[in-house]
Amino acid sequence: MADLRLYRTYRYIDKNPVIDRVRTIIQDENLFKRLGIVHEISGVATSTLNNWFHGSTRNPQHATIAAVITSLGYEEQFVKTKDIDVERERKVAADWLAKQNSGSKKKPKARANGHARKKK
Repeated sequence: MADLRLYRTYRYIDKNPVIDRVRTIIQDENLFKRLGIVHEISGVATSTLNNWFHGSTRNPQHATIAAVITSLGYEEQFVKTKDIDVERERKVAADWLAKQNSGSKKKPKARANGHARKKK
């Protein structure tokens, strides 16, 4: 199983919130019960869409999200919501990272034969 990557400024519990935003777009276009049409115009497989909305996909690829929303006539936008103090944020980020790393004990790397290296 892949490691879960944590970010200090972006967190979600279950699924990436972009899934909910795309679901809302598809519902607004009256296509939620007709995902085959979304597939036809976006090229994204219906199984992928079903995994986003009903399955185990937690963090879809950006390109796939973009393919769906642009095919429905939407565009992605980045909006600045606040000014930041870069030097303060660097300090906060360094402290957060140090705290994250202090609790983790790294396992010895496995050798090519699959067996862990012994500690000396």
